[in-house]
Amino acid sequence: MKSIKPIKITSKHTDQPYEKLTSAELGKLWAVYMGNTMSKCVISYYLQHVNDKDIKEILKNALTIGNEFLKDIKTIFEKEHFPIPIGFTEDDVNLGAPRLFADEFYLHYLKYAAKAGLSLYSTAIPLMLRKDVRDFILKCNQLTTDLLVTLNDTLKEKGYLTRPPVIPIPEKVEFVQKESYFNGFLGHVRPLHGLEIAHLYDNMENNSTSKVLLIGFGQVAQTEKVREFMHRGKEITMKHIESCRQQLHKEDLPAHPLLDDLVENSTFAPFSDKLMMFHKIDMFSMKIRSYANASSLNGRHDIGAMYSKFLLDIGLYVQDGAKIFIEEGWMEQPPQAVDRDSMSSNK
Repeated sequence: MKSIKPIKITSKHTDQPYEKLTSAELGKLWAVYMGNTMSKCVISYYLQHVNDKDIKEILKNALTIGNEFLKDIKTIFEKEHFPIPIGFTEDDVNLGAPRLFADEFYLHYLKYAAKAGLSLYSTAIPLMLRKDVRDFILKCNQLTTDLLVTLNDTLKEKGYLTRPPVIPIPEKVEFVQKESYFNGFLGHVRPLHGLEIAHLYDNMENNSTSKVLLIGFGQVAQTEKVREFMHRGKEITMKHIESCRQQLHKEDLPAHPLLDDLVENSTFAPFSDKLMMFHKIDMFSMKIRSYANASSLNGRHDIGAMYSKFLLDIGLYVQDGAKIFIEEGWMEQPPQAVDRDSMSSNK
């Protein structure tokens, strides 16, 4: 019996049909553009006050990557006749301002920023359908990953890297026998498992870096409402650090150290209040993703309750920050769907 071979059908049209950008593609490109206009200002300022040659080269590389991302997105937006977001400009940074952070902090900062970028790019990849946008996001993901590897290597070489806790390798495969495995408040409470430890530590690392920025921004903010916002953020962050530290210390595991001593004494603002507010709202929004991810991999009731409280704290804080942003006229509106009801009522 002869086998039936599939018929090859070739298209008469060699050119790819035009594809409109989807909501996912527009939203992600817009977010990446806004974030990189901010980071361009921040890193440009850091480069004015860096003594370590290795750290300076990494800052230059990070700035080059960010500028490349901005150029690529601008090309796509112009092709689509999409209005280029304003984001942040030279008006939002004072390159002549005195040093606010030590050289070491720049490495911790870039690591935090790279992790935030990866969380954005990795969730974007499955949603990017148009080839030019997909290729761009894949490029962002790869370059940011490479930067993160360089940062970890440099932190380690300079003695600034604190490793996550080490736990014993199990002698054999074991299965959970009782529902008490989930206990956290009453009865026998099991030791933390590897993923719980990893995320407790990771969140401490993120919060330690975030706290340094909150201290520095609180020192230099020009308006009272922004100073108060930074102070409140510092208090929330410290409470979260302490909660994670206690969970690790109960198991006799080391916690990530604070980095508060990396803030200088300057009170002269290198950044606009607008930029600093956006930065902290953005960083705290990343904490929502980080805490939710940690909660999804957790197996103990007490830690689950802790992360739920964290998410409530952060949600309220970000909302209050957004209110200030709107009141000051700083919030650019992201691309959104058409308001059909409004169109109908205006006829």
